[in-house]
Formats: sequence, structure tokens, C-alpha cells
Amino acid sequence: MSGRFPLYTDADIRGPLIKQLKKAGWDIVRAVDEYPQRTNDPIHFERAVELGRVLVTSDEDQEAIAVERYRAQRSFPGLIVWRQELNEQMGYRELLKVFEELAQQDDPFSPYPIVRIWPKR
Repeated sequence: MSGRFPLYTDADIRGPLIKQLKKAGWDIVRAVDEYPQRTNDPIHFERAVELGRVLVTSDEDQEAIAVERYRAQRSFPGLIVWRQELNEQMGYRELLKVFEELAQQDDPFSPYPIVRIWPKR
């Protein structure tokens, strides 16, 4: 079923993108609202899973946690990840467009729950 899915944004996700997503109607829980700064990545990953939210990050360590969890056949709602440099290359509006495109797909996290965003060439 297509549609917007609930998000959990890692501390790496910048405010302008979060504002764009919220303005577009996305349901977001921010890591900084759940735990103090410098909380370890696995805690945020587990919290996103516990809340049934797709984790959004530009942290490769979070991606490594997701890959390990996937290989161990432990389910999770999904992970959307990109390199931080992409913020400048694509801009927040373009990143928002990617989220909207994912929401149009029937199940963007199946069969593989990790979506890596790359700049369109």
C-alpha cells in the first residue's frame, strides 16, 4: 500500500529538511526529542524499530547497523540513507521529492529494507 510512512530522523538530519517534510505532511519523530545529544546510534535504531518508524539518516554507521540486522534476519520498518554531501548537491526540496516518490511506491522497503539515495544524473 502506498502512502507516507512514519519517520524517525537521526540527529544528522538537518532542520531545513525536517521542516520541508513536516510542511508536506510527513509524521516525524526526531532523535533529539527522544534522547540527549551524543546518544549512541544503536539506541536510536532500536527506538525507531520500537516505534515502527523508518529511520532517516546520513550516518553510515546507522546503515551498517541496518545491514547487520538484515543479514541476521531481524526485521525493521526501513532505513533511508544518503551521504551528507548530498544535502548540498541535491538540496532539501529535491530530497523531499525523493521521499514523495518513495511514498508513491507500493512497498519501497520490500524486498530490501534499506533505501540509499543517490543524486540523479
